[in-house]
Amino acid sequence: MTKLKEQKSIPVGKVQRATKFISTGAKIGGNYLKHYSKKLVNPDISRDELHLDNATDIYNSLSELKGSALKVAQMLSMDKNLLPSAYQQQFAMAQYSAPPLSYPLVVRTFEKSLKKKPTELFDSFTHAASNAASIGQVHQATLKGKKLAVKIQYPGVGDSVKSDLAMVKPIALRMFKLNPAEYDEFIGEVETRLLEEADYTLELKRSIELSRQCSQIPNVKFPTYYPSLSADRILTMDWIEGKMLGEVFKNNTLSQTERNLLGQALWDFYHYQIHTLRSLHADPHPGNFIITPDHKLGVIDFGCVKVIPNSFYKLYFQLLDKGILNDSKRLDHVFHNLRFIYPDDTAQDKLFFKDVFTQLVELLGRPFQTSRFDFAEKAYFESLYKFGEEIGNMKAFRESKKARGVKDALYINRTYYGLYSLLHELGAEVDTTSFVDFKP
Repeated sequence: MTKLKEQKSIPVGKVQRATKFISTGAKIGGNYLKHYSKKLVNPDISRDELHLDNATDIYNSLSELKGSALKVAQMLSMDKNLLPSAYQQQFAMAQYSAPPLSYPLVVRTFEKSLKKKPTELFDSFTHAASNAASIGQVHQATLKGKKLAVKIQYPGVGDSVKSDLAMVKPIALRMFKLNPAEYDEFIGEVETRLLEEADYTLELKRSIELSRQCSQIPNVKFPTYYPSLSADRILTMDWIEGKMLGEVFKNNTLSQTERNLLGQALWDFYHYQIHTLRSLHADPHPGNFIITPDHKLGVIDFGCVKVIPNSFYKLYFQLLDKGILNDSKRLDHVFHNLRFIYPDDTAQDKLFFKDVFTQLVELLGRPFQTSRFDFAEKAYFESLYKFGEEIGNMKAFRESKKARGVKDALYINRTYYGLYSLLHELGAEVDTTSFVDFKP
């Protein structure tokens, strides 16, 4: 991996961060002027260069700000049906290759959180980060012969969540054509999850609990966590040897048997959490998984966890029941209670949204209609992405004054979307009945 230039400081004050957003907006404005000037000369010119320039400027600015702003970019990169490819590729870098903090800033964090320098706590501690993402970066350390991974949170992450999300809003609405009603409905849920991600004390507790509860799942491996070497902004765990899942995708050296084994581990890991624990790792991107030399799935980050309310669970997962699409009355009940359709919608809107969401449920639920599903199937994902693009361009969605869906669905939908994408890139065929015991 190319060594990224280290940052010696992060803008932490509201004014500093707002100034960065404003300067980014000015750059984007300049990119549009450049695009339209070229279009006067050549009317057939595409928007590809504009997208690339905007994506690069936005990512560079957000990667300097880190925290919530960069996390939102990471989340958007997973939505392949929402963004042009230039944004997907740039924002995906937030998963594990953001510019790291310089070592003096790391030492300062240790002194504030654990009252000691890293060299006073560990036998060895690398000055350079092994990888750096949106909320924090990881360093390798050793202690009494054990190799450890030490995650250090960037300064000001927790304090800037609310203001960052407010400043990201205009970019999200204008550039990505998000519905204002849906943005306002779901942003509270995003804010809650981001505040939890900034709480390493909570992450430590959840990591220990979920690792223990999922320990019997075949071919899944978890690190041991060390509370005495962890604090509000520092998290210490075993170092898991292996390659990041994203690296494995690029190298493309796995046999089909190995792909299926890893794919099954991913599927089982998520569905055990959903249907048994009702609490799940809700951030399925390649930067959160390591593939060990013996082809086990190492899970290394429980920062983003969604606890599923029981009433929501009983309602939402009826959508994956094989018989629901043939039961119009039950489908109407679920659609109304999940707020896909509202009582005061016009008759035309009710028909429109029922038709669209029925198609979406059929598409997303297709892997559950058979006992085995091949996620390498290209035609299925092309249909999924195409339908997502069509929804994004539908005037009824873009101009709706109502949020179509409930906030508890946001991270469940994202988890499924992320899981499907990982399984597709892996090219895995899985047993979809494993660990699924939902009874509608």
